[in-house]
Amino acid sequence: MNYKIAVIEGDGIGPEIVAAAMQALEAIGKKYGHQFTFNKTLAGGAAIDKTGEPLPKDTLETCLASDSVLLGAVGGPKWDNLPSHLRPEKALLGVRKGLGLYANIRPARLLSELKDACPLKENVAEAGFDLTIVRELTGGIYFGKSGRQQGENGIEAYDTECYSEMEIERIGRIAFDMAYGRRKKVTSIDKANVLESSRLWREVMHRLAVEYPEIEYSDMLVDNAAMQLVKNPAQFDVIVTSNMFGDILSDEASQITGSIGLLPSASLGENKRGMYEPIHGSAPDIAGQDKSNPIATVLSAAMMLRLSFNLATEADCLEEAVAKVLRKGYRTADIAKAGDKILSCSCMTQAILDEII
Repeated sequence: MNYKIAVIEGDGIGPEIVAAAMQALEAIGKKYGHQFTFNKTLAGGAAIDKTGEPLPKDTLETCLASDSVLLGAVGGPKWDNLPSHLRPEKALLGVRKGLGLYANIRPARLLSELKDACPLKENVAEAGFDLTIVRELTGGIYFGKSGRQQGENGIEAYDTECYSEMEIERIGRIAFDMAYGRRKKVTSIDKANVLESSRLWREVMHRLAVEYPEIEYSDMLVDNAAMQLVKNPAQFDVIVTSNMFGDILSDEASQITGSIGLLPSASLGENKRGMYEPIHGSAPDIAGQDKSNPIATVLSAAMMLRLSFNLATEADCLEEAVAKVLRKGYRTADIAKAGDKILSCSCMTQAILDEII
């Protein structure tokens, strides 16, 4: 099979980690008889520098003409003072909207090989955890009305949280359907004791839960969820929540796995085409130094194989290659402990490739 992949390297360490994922996909293609055609295009800060805008028209066209999108990371201090509509992060919102990607899937699993890197208590780390956060991606406060106005105490700014029943129901169905293939448990996170948008969220989720009697369902307030993630993450299976809450909680979940450099993500819509990216940022402080951790991006490529291309065996192979490397004790700086041999990004990539062949 031949698959067309739009590649947005992005900023900072983006080109390094994307290169690792591309090499891993090429190795998988060689082993299993597939061809991956990579079409590089610009978005984020790199696009601003070259074209003056974060998401050029031809970039979105390239993404729409592809079977899926592989993204590194965008942003950095260089562009922090630009007007909001020109910030690199606007590219992400534009791609998600243009491709109709409303569901962000972020798995967080503590690998047994990395229990020492987990910042939680030893007994919690020993118990391990394997959860997935399903984050609504195109609604909520990030897409609501915003602006500034004159108030009683001077200039004030506002951002509006707004959700429709349709938006809540479609993300809820993603979570319930995903739970069937896992431990059949869904926890919906909201702030229904304060926010009207959360009260509607909870009403819709309760209606959905009736349609899925085999799934254990519960509600949890977001502040409690933040505490429970560090107290007892093993209690969670599938978490479903709004755009902003999911953004925050998934970063928290990533850190308790040992490093934000380990977690992949998928952004999906109504069809198989998705956007796949690590959840971490562009890390400009180590850009170009071959110090980044490529694992999250490589695992994002594995998610692409599984979710967009229906290549489960190939995805298993890539994920197992990463696990084998970690079992052998190879580490990048972000997951290393005293005495470990630290590998560069390129050397960690090569170690993974060696396990695929």
